[in-house]
Amino acid sequence: MSGSAPFKMRLVHLDLKGAPPKVSYLSEVFPLFHALGANGLLIEYEDMFPYEGRLRLLRAKHAYSPSEVTEILHLARLSKLEVIPLVQTFGHMEFVLKHAAFAHLREVAFFPNTLNPHEAESLALVGAMIDQVLELHRGARWLHIGCDEVYYLGEGEASRQWLQQGQNNQAKLCLSHMRAVASHVLARHSSTTPLVWDDMLRDIPQDQLKESEVPQLVEPVLWDYGADLDVHSKVLLMEKYRQCGFPRLWAASAFKGATGASQTLPPVEHHLRNHVQWLQVAGSGPVDTLQGIILTGWQRYDHFSVLCELLPVGIPSLATCLQTLIHGGPSDRFCLWMVSGGFTEDAKLRVESFLGVSSLEITDAVSEGAGSFPGSDIYTLVMQVSLYLHNSVDTLLERNRYITGWFSPYHRRRKLIHPIMIQHIKPEALSLLSRWSTLVQQLEAALQLAFYPDAIEEWLEENVHPSMQRLQGLLQDLGEAAAHQAPPANPGLDKGRDP
Repeated sequence: MSGSAPFKMRLVHLDLKGAPPKVSYLSEVFPLFHALGANGLLIEYEDMFPYEGRLRLLRAKHAYSPSEVTEILHLARLSKLEVIPLVQTFGHMEFVLKHAAFAHLREVAFFPNTLNPHEAESLALVGAMIDQVLELHRGARWLHIGCDEVYYLGEGEASRQWLQQGQNNQAKLCLSHMRAVASHVLARHSSTTPLVWDDMLRDIPQDQLKESEVPQLVEPVLWDYGADLDVHSKVLLMEKYRQCGFPRLWAASAFKGATGASQTLPPVEHHLRNHVQWLQVAGSGPVDTLQGIILTGWQRYDHFSVLCELLPVGIPSLATCLQTLIHGGPSDRFCLWMVSGGFTEDAKLRVESFLGVSSLEITDAVSEGAGSFPGSDIYTLVMQVSLYLHNSVDTLLERNRYITGWFSPYHRRRKLIHPIMIQHIKPEALSLLSRWSTLVQQLEAALQLAFYPDAIEEWLEENVHPSMQRLQGLLQDLGEAAAHQAPPANPGLDKGRDP
């Protein structure tokens, strides 16, 4: 299957800095990843790695234990998925630099994003993180060291002083830290090659990149998650990197987590088009220029942002994208169909078969049939919540003529209501609350099989509770207004009149 595919390596990215799956759920989805055409995983542990010693405080509440990491790697091998661990070492260091013990290593004191590259302790810190991760990933051929979106680089006081000296500039500062981290990896783990995201390299002049020695140390991952990425520009960028001396290049697409920080359902057509464009990039350069492609599935935009699409919800998109990479050669009719917005019936049937859905819809987030893939119940229930919960509550509160006409916010604050209106409003509100309460209970039970309690609490609080609380608030106000309007206990008795 992989012989004719443009990308030798096809890695599914697991972003564990939000809603990390339980190991039991990973045991179910790894065989599916392999069946769909993946042959590797990029695991971004962040605070889910079981760091020890001084680094132990980096662990999340439900961080994997060493034995669980070992089990994950065993499960990956059983499904013929090569694992590449990812350790952030420059930007996106919030999970480290938010802690008081490491706050003094921030580039800018007020922001926990970026590591100060001037401190010797900074390199010692990321070196220790790398060593602990690779200790549990012995034999790893690659280690991703991040280095993307290094915000505020050069804005710290030490950097300002350094930039005023000689020929120093921000690009040199970035390359120097990259070189130091990569050198540590190669010195301590000679059989492991560092990967880096390429966004900090794109605008650096070719001669400066070449002279930095970084091309001899790392392999850049060119990432672009757009539905209409510029194929020609990517080909030119690949040529620039090749001329700088980078021996191998990688691509990175997205199957979820790239179209909105609070997105709950992935737009499959967007991600499909993204992969079609990457196939065109792969077909426009020399053969095998791109070592592989990483299908990113971001779970948060950064450590402090909200959750985006949960992994089970992204599986139909992942299936579509992987099958596109396997069966969509850059110059064949299949690819041309997809560029024009279509999806071949043959490919569609294959994906439907893998997922157990009766009808896969590319242009909508909705697919008919519950599906039989791991987490398909989560997918179905999240879809119901995302598409209908908020709208159904809005419809009741903002378009129901009895509520808008006789129980407006003005009336609710003053507990005013015509008693007959209670009979028009209460039954519908109770029915809606009952239907959604039942569905939410089903969703919570399904989520408990795949995720830890804190992730479930966060997702429900963000996506369910606001609408449910609006419904409950209406019923509470309705009850209070009804009590306020109740007639006196003995309406036939007047004050001051003898019985």
